[in-house]
Amino acid sequence: MPALIEVVSVINAAPSVVFDLTLDVDVHTASLPASRETATTSTGLPQLALGDEVTFHARHFKLPWRMTSRISAYERPYHFVDDQTQGPFRALRHEHHFQDLDGLRTQMTDRMTITAPLGPLGAAVARALVAPYLRRLLIQRAAHITYLAQAHEP
Repeated sequence: MPALIEVVSVINAAPSVVFDLTLDVDVHTASLPASRETATTSTGLPQLALGDEVTFHARHFKLPWRMTSRISAYERPYHFVDDQTQGPFRALRHEHHFQDLDGLRTQMTDRMTITAPLGPLGAAVARALVAPYLRRLLIQRAAHITYLAQAHEP
């Protein structure tokens, strides 16, 4: 059974600013310094677009992790989706939604669905340990994006 994680943030910046920051892998890696995350894109560019892949290397739970995701949906500045193509999960889908609240503020919604390997045991571990951990990472990343986006706005 998949685990669902959702984090909603309101950011004092236009959706296009928030959208672009979210697709920048340098911003992503800077937001999670404790994991010592690195990212390599299929294009060699830090800004992702439809069809691009990114491979992350990091340390989580004191273990090395490697995951590759592909941008499978992209509609600037409203939403994009990345899906794991290789990695530790049976499946991982991360939906990013950006709602223009009034031209000056954006509601950013991260919706991540993970399906763990190892059947019921993996599902229990995902719900008890992995999902809360990923939720904290998404909150930390959203705070970093919020800081950058609000500093970017005039």
